[in-house]
Amino acid sequence: MTSLGVVFRPQVPPEQLRAVARAADEAGLEELWLWEDCFWQSGIAAAAAALAVTERLRVGIGLLPVPFRNVALASMEIATLERMFPGRFLPGVGHGVQEWMGQVGARESSPMTLLREHVDAMRTLLRGEEVSTSGRYVTLDKVKLDWPPAQPPQILVGAVGPKTLRLAGEAADGTILDGQNSPERVRWAVGEIEAGRAAAGRTDPHRVVVFTSATTGPDAAERLRREHQAWGHDVTSDLGVAGDAEAFAKGTARYVDAGADALVFTPTADEADLEGYVRFVAQEVKPLVG
Repeated sequence: MTSLGVVFRPQVPPEQLRAVARAADEAGLEELWLWEDCFWQSGIAAAAAALAVTERLRVGIGLLPVPFRNVALASMEIATLERMFPGRFLPGVGHGVQEWMGQVGARESSPMTLLREHVDAMRTLLRGEEVSTSGRYVTLDKVKLDWPPAQPPQILVGAVGPKTLRLAGEAADGTILDGQNSPERVRWAVGEIEAGRAAAGRTDPHRVVVFTSATTGPDAAERLRREHQAWGHDVTSDLGVAGDAEAFAKGTARYVDAGADALVFTPTADEADLEGYVRFVAQEVKPLVG
């Protein structure tokens, strides 16, 4: 069954998050996703707040930039949230935007090596195991979480290029694809992920989460076009969704057919009613998707 979600964009003031999360939870939305974009909002703090005011809603972070975070601390934060809100936290990690990483003195010469070392150590720590390693970037000496989760959450990796997509398939439990992916490109990305999984001998489930810009209401197509222009996307490509609930459902079907397990709608920057938007996705779109 396809999961549907909505992004709470970090450019929205953080004090609005709790009301949007409550509206999403009450409406029956499955997932609310956050971005830890520099220098807007903390992903962990925002996720904790959203989880604390909801009962059923799953809350994801897509993604935590690994150059920003010591792996032991990040694992402690994830374990804490998973213990307090079992099965409702969806943590994603990734390279981060390299320009931003440079701004804070965290840019590394080999982002791929850093991401692999980080994901490997994090997944082991979250299983409650002791880790000692001396890698190029990750160094741990007999580190073990005192409060590991009863069931470790899936760790997802945000990926764009083929090397990171294959790494996600090899090392992670799922992959996050951002809004620059058309259904055709999602299909290609899934092929790269599967190649990584095959190389690692992975046969366990691997969740593919796809973000896509989506808007409804008056002038939806024009608003979507302006959104793509703002992101620097090709406005002639088959990106995003615009229109009524039926249009959202048809758009979802195209992404699911390409290999998406979850589709997360990103409202446009000019969306004035986020609470109404999450209700629309949960109550009008989801029944058409199944």
